[in-house]
Amino acid sequence: MRSSRRAAARVAPSSRRNPPSVLAKANRVTSATDYRRLVRSGRRVRGALTLAYGRRTSSDDPLRVGVIVARNVGGAVVRNRVRRRIKAAAWPLTAGISGLDVVVRALPAAAEGSWQAIAGEVEDAVSTLAGRVR
Repeated sequence: MRSSRRAAARVAPSSRRNPPSVLAKANRVTSATDYRRLVRSGRRVRGALTLAYGRRTSSDDPLRVGVIVARNVGGAVVRNRVRRRIKAAAWPLTAGISGLDVVVRALPAAAEGSWQAIAGEVEDAVSTLAGRVR
């Protein structure tokens, strides 16, 4: 009887109605070399919660976003929450901007930042870098 209850719980439909807003593989900075290049030689935009680095790429390339959340932001749960918020804030920007690589570094204040504050900073940083980076 117990095993049938467990099996029934596993096959229950998800309560999520909308598909998740995650960055596609083509929209992510994945290699350590790209992260290093962006942080060392990219243009910077600093906010209260984040620091963004950006470099222009070929105009045919999609917007690519990378996220850095160091241990000084908080414990693992807090770091993952901040990382998810930054990625979710960057997702709608991928449709309108191309030819730009961005790495967003979360500052320790991001641990207490609200979703709206983080999303606003990411949007401002990406739009500023898109206009300013050559």
